[in-house]
Amino acid sequence: MKRSIIASIVAFLCIFSNSLSAQNSEGAPQKAQDYSAADVSVRFYDRTIYYPKNVDGNPINVHITIKNSGPETLRFKLADDRMFSVDFSAFTVRNTQLEQTDEIIERRTKNCTVYFREIALEPGEEYSFVENAKKYLKFDEPGVYYLELGFYPELYKSKYLELKSNRLMLELRPAPSAASSAMIPVKEETAEILRPEHISPDKVVEQTIVARQKSLWDQFFLYIDLEAMFRSDSQRNRRFKAASAEDGERMLADYKAALMSDRIDTDIVAIPERFEIRRTNYSQTEGTVTVYEWFKYPNFSEKKEYTYHVRQRDGIWRIYRYDVNNLGTE
Repeated sequence: MKRSIIASIVAFLCIFSNSLSAQNSEGAPQKAQDYSAADVSVRFYDRTIYYPKNVDGNPINVHITIKNSGPETLRFKLADDRMFSVDFSAFTVRNTQLEQTDEIIERRTKNCTVYFREIALEPGEEYSFVENAKKYLKFDEPGVYYLELGFYPELYKSKYLELKSNRLMLELRPAPSAASSAMIPVKEETAEILRPEHISPDKVVEQTIVARQKSLWDQFFLYIDLEAMFRSDSQRNRRFKAASAEDGERMLADYKAALMSDRIDTDIVAIPERFEIRRTNYSQTEGTVTVYEWFKYPNFSEKKEYTYHVRQRDGIWRIYRYDVNNLGTE
């Protein structure tokens, strides 16, 4: 990758109440660069299992790329302290925006010297670096978020000029407790444990129920065909078929978040006090697993019969539908 970097490093005071020296009296930049050909894209770097908080121990590292897609040389400034060049934004499925970290707010509102380099990209060239999104935003709760990046080619002080990236779907899992880890181990540093295994349909259902009892969402969804479950409802299926690929992904993300917050299809995420696998029937590709499950209330226990429909693809069985019958109280 060829790129030219002006060797001299320039410093300026980040006193945000003052105007930039590069602006004229009307506030417009002098010899303004055309950034319409600058493409800013993001993807997860060494993606793993993400949990709330734990900024350094469990970072959300994002690979950021600025590409020159135009016919002319693209020039922009890049601060050595990247928080003066980029911003992260994250939204919940209800479009609530996450707050910035105290460190970001403090460093951007005090007097400091910001060192930056001017970078020039020829047509087709790109420049990349990695940033930890947890240093920018307060990820305090598990859930599904939409993460995007804003890039300031004239640095943070020129916030009127911001280039937006694509959006990433980010899922934060509840941090596993010591007790739950003893039942189903979860290793934070790697996603290796998340690879589904070649186990029988009854074991698939058993692990899924146990995972729900222990609130291990990563294990719970491991053997569930989320798209098939979502499309098992006729109205949802019609909307999904009419949606674009991007909207379809968003529907599935919203559905997953709704399941985790117990707002939809509550039977599949209900937590039984105990359960008993009664029958397992399956052919080479299809099967059912019938389970009795007991749900404890203050004065009684409710007994239900669950029938989990499973399907095998590439040697892996996954739950794609379920039926529930009430068997009364005890």
